[in-house]
Amino acid sequence: MADIRKTNIFALILMYFIVILFAMLAVYPIFWLIVNSFKTTQDYMRVSKLAFPSMWFYSNYPNAWRTANFTVLILNSILYTSVTVISIIILSFMAGFAFAKLPSKLTPVLHGSFIIGILITLQCIMVPLFLMIRTVGLYNTRLGVLIPYIGIGLPIAVYLATEYIKGIPESVIESARIDGAKYLRIFRSIILPMAAPVATTVAILTVTGTWNEFMLINILVSSDRLKSLPVGINMFSGSLATDYGRQFAALVIGMTPMIIFYAIFRKQITRGVAAGAVKG
Repeated sequence: MADIRKTNIFALILMYFIVILFAMLAVYPIFWLIVNSFKTTQDYMRVSKLAFPSMWFYSNYPNAWRTANFTVLILNSILYTSVTVISIIILSFMAGFAFAKLPSKLTPVLHGSFIIGILITLQCIMVPLFLMIRTVGLYNTRLGVLIPYIGIGLPIAVYLATEYIKGIPESVIESARIDGAKYLRIFRSIILPMAAPVATTVAILTVTGTWNEFMLINILVSSDRLKSLPVGINMFSGSLATDYGRQFAALVIGMTPMIIFYAIFRKQITRGVAAGAVKG
């Protein structure tokens, strides 16, 4: 009995050691980035990269903010992300409801066309997508950014929504139909509330994917007033690459919204990932 207790204690200590080690590996780069964002370039080059600043230089943040015009970039990112998330959730769950509960002869073909989209990488469609957007006159417009964002996010969202809605009992929908509810009312009052866990999962995937997206918007817009946060941060790796203080400050500014997002919605994120797993 004593041997078993010692074994359990050893296993517990080992588990905590591994968890703490991985936590430190995850947190330390962020800590290092924040510390170095308060250094001047000279201080960063002269002092050890792991040392604290010899003098805390707070001007890196306002300088970086003004240089990249982060006010416009953050507002654009919020707009792109919000519209994309709302549109994908509504469209994907409407499609998932139809595929799962309103089958027809075209269902396999239509559903398969969405699933194929999961296998197509962004790099494969960048050039034709750019040519299409320019041809229809949507280049350098917000609509020209939002349509590809929504289209690229729909395949995985439709797949998750369809598989989850399949698990909703048919009796629930039949009862609503007997009571005289139309399909739109069923979708709004029954399907969406019951599918809230997987909707959270879709929202998480869409928020992180859209907020951090760089390649697509970089080729679809050239105007500074339409660019998003990742594009603005990228300018510090060009002509300002040697200004390490402002570069690190810009990176801290860029990652702060995602940290705040996780801090506010961490419980919903945890529940959504756990409950939004695809059944079967």
